[in-house]
Amino acid sequence: MTVIVDPQHLLDRERAGRPAVLLDVRWALGDSRGHEHYLAGHLPGAVFVDLDRELAAPPSPAAGRHPLPALADLQAAAHRWGVRTGATVVAYDDAGGLAAARAWWLLRWAGLADVHLLDGGLAAWRRAGLPLETGAVHPQAGDVVLAGGALPVVDADATAALAAGGGVVLDARAGERYRGETEPIDPRAGHVPGALSAPTAANLDADGCFLPAATLRDRFTALGVRDGVPVAVYCGSGVTAAHEIAALTLAGHDGVALYPGSWSQWSHDPARPAATG
Repeated sequence: MTVIVDPQHLLDRERAGRPAVLLDVRWALGDSRGHEHYLAGHLPGAVFVDLDRELAAPPSPAAGRHPLPALADLQAAAHRWGVRTGATVVAYDDAGGLAAARAWWLLRWAGLADVHLLDGGLAAWRRAGLPLETGAVHPQAGDVVLAGGALPVVDADATAALAAGGGVVLDARAGERYRGETEPIDPRAGHVPGALSAPTAANLDADGCFLPAATLRDRFTALGVRDGVPVAVYCGSGVTAAHEIAALTLAGHDGVALYPGSWSQWSHDPARPAATG
């Protein structure tokens, strides 16, 4: 299964009469104007996806800032997006896929195989000189049935056990947050003891596209990722960690687990230690 597609692929599908369902996941930490950005210009036919409301359950200290949504809620959202049985789905954003990967991961976790990321996102579409449209898109309701459980997840205890020995735990946040030099949103700074720093941004080139698979493979090999070793990824709240899993998949590593609660859950529990440096 391919993880990424490029603008030409979408054009070819459109011309062949097989358009994909396009999901615009415009979201960034500290920017609540995703829907406004979408209305001002998006890929033709794309539907806006509200990450906070449709790709996550309500936040709480016990579960984190972006807990996984209930399967019934995710299915209802997919119906609103117009996802029908057998459809090809392509998610994108304007940040190198850092938010769109949450939709990619969730739909694959829910059992859909034909789900992809637009490599380079909106910027790649613009660089190709392709048109945008404005306003909202309201597609015919979808009918897809989601199952859940197709991709692995781990909780805080399993993450701690993996990091303590026998596995690899990757922290996808920026290096300064991993080291505990700054913490802009969660209650404590630092990282899960034993976790390794693997900032998501290092998976992308200067244009916001994924690095070549071989380059990504070398990067993760240097971090100890190899066949037969269990791997889990976390970030601040389980969003950019999904992007890291996409990069790992591109590098040929399937079966990587997501820790959905991530640091936003871990740091709220005073019984769990926080390492720095």
